[in-house]
Amino acid sequence: MRRLSFRQSEALTKINEIPQVFNLLKGDMTLVGPRPLTPRNFALYPEPIKEDIVKVRPGLTGVGSIIFRDEESILARSSKSYLEAYRDEISVYKGELELWYIRNRSLLLNMKIIMLTAWVIVFKESTLPERVLKGLPPRNCANSANNPGV
Repeated sequence: MRRLSFRQSEALTKINEIPQVFNLLKGDMTLVGPRPLTPRNFALYPEPIKEDIVKVRPGLTGVGSIIFRDEESILARSSKSYLEAYRDEISVYKGELELWYIRNRSLLLNMKIIMLTAWVIVFKESTLPERVLKGLPPRNCANSANNPGV
């Protein structure tokens, strides 16, 4: 059996985004907001972050998806198991990004996120999101009290 390259498998996994368009049309999701997560991944978020995220509708795109557009490659490069890598290298900071969005959401911010989503699809290595989205939490928040095990 032929193995798919990382790029091919990444493209195929994006097919699962199509049903979310229907969720958007039904009103179960918004265009911009915290991205929905699998229960397994959401369980890895610190409790205070989970409590705030569940209060808002999930979005088709969000600040966490823009900043962690390379999430799959971070997990693939890690020497840790998937769950350990997600917990230690992604969940706390991504959760802090979602909280930042919830505290700062506005029509202007939503428009920026929509435009940046399209931008990073084309220019994956761009640092434009970090320059445009002023006041993002620092990356070292993973070492905060929310995650004492890191």
